[in-house]
Amino acid sequence: MGRSMLVLLLGVCVMLPCLVSASYTQRRPFYIQGKAYCDTCRFGFETPASTPIEGAIVRVQCMDSTGTHLAYSVDTETDADGKWEITVEDDHDDQLCNAVLVSSPKPGCQTVDAGRGKATLILTRSNGAISSRHYANSMGCLKDEPLAECAELRARYQLDSDE
Repeated sequence: MGRSMLVLLLGVCVMLPCLVSASYTQRRPFYIQGKAYCDTCRFGFETPASTPIEGAIVRVQCMDSTGTHLAYSVDTETDADGKWEITVEDDHDDQLCNAVLVSSPKPGCQTVDAGRGKATLILTRSNGAISSRHYANSMGCLKDEPLAECAELRARYQLDSDE
């Protein structure tokens, strides 16, 4: 009797904190932030000539694990610096989540760059990450016509060389 009581007490002492901890981590929100920019040189990446996009629509969306059904979606708008932040209340465990640049109100810079228009997000606490703050990669739109100063940047980045 004494030994079984000791095992039971030990089990309660070990399991109770684990259950409380698991419950607590599942309820803390995630804070996702990122930036939207106008690729004024049409290089496909952010440069010193890139400018922020104010008023762009950014969406965080999660699909089920098969990628066929939308499980979660929330939109926000970028500020004057092109920055955005979204609070996600739930753990999205095995869902496939992305931040997506939906649209830009900036005249002459409204085409979302196919290579820089979305960023993968991992919104679960089941992977060992402890931070509630997540940073999405910057996402961009392409300017209709590149700026004149882009030729100098192209030379600096040696984008035309084979080396």
